[in-house]
Amino acid sequence: MQARLASEAASLQAHLDHVLAPFGAGPVAAGMRYATGGGKRIRGFLVMESARLHDVPETAALWPATAIEVMHAYSLVHDDLPAMDNDDLRRGQPTVHVKWDEATAILVGDALQSLAFELTCHPDCGPANTRADLTLSLARAAGGQGMVLGQALDIAAETAATPLTLEEITTLQQGKTGALILWSATAGALMAGTDTGPLGRYARALGLAFQIQDDVIDVTGSAATAGKAVGKDAAAGKATFVSLLGLEGARTRATALVDEACDALSSYGMRADALRDLARFVISRQS
Repeated sequence: MQARLASEAASLQAHLDHVLAPFGAGPVAAGMRYATGGGKRIRGFLVMESARLHDVPETAALWPATAIEVMHAYSLVHDDLPAMDNDDLRRGQPTVHVKWDEATAILVGDALQSLAFELTCHPDCGPANTRADLTLSLARAAGGQGMVLGQALDIAAETAATPLTLEEITTLQQGKTGALILWSATAGALMAGTDTGPLGRYARALGLAFQIQDDVIDVTGSAATAGKAVGKDAAAGKATFVSLLGLEGARTRATALVDEACDALSSYGMRADALRDLARFVISRQS
């Protein structure tokens, strides 16, 4: 799976380089390139694989796949800011506000967010109605009913009088982490104009499994391996899947979610094996 992800990541990086070339050499452009470098490209991979399942040409799928990676990068840049998670390390490197400054990081995030919508509007994505559907659904996934809502709930949890319940954490993570994963996994079906239901069920289970593994890494991992600070949730007294379920309980829940995700793909048969492999990889990763 890692080799497959690396190959897809290289294709996405080449396309990102092409997209960002016209932006010049100023600090915002440099920050955009820096923020979008590296990473496993899981969200972009989901777009490409869901497109393949529905015989959407790779030349069309590359645009929304790049868009979701750009949107994800924006979310990380802003999430790392002092007013948010106040992190100094991302993907093993200084965060954007540390390498430049806070104002530049805000502008980099702003520019990346708008670029994501520009990419889903590219003519190569398909006819006008397909581009409109991609852009509208991405706006909803990223905004105040999706990722941003999840981030707001996460920030509020830091000062809450009582720790969140399991149900509340699940709702939070379905926004903060799950919304963009859901969009990524269903993009191919949306572009093909077909039912997004099976991939939606897959993505909802995958997104929760992904977050549970993040919580496991925060407890068991190291900054050197994870490429970011670990142990912050426990230090802040925040409730997580691990704190509520226990380490082994969280791992068991993640495994059950992966089984659920794989079962959701039954109608695709062996054609969806790459997505099944990805689900298993998600709960085995250490970063």
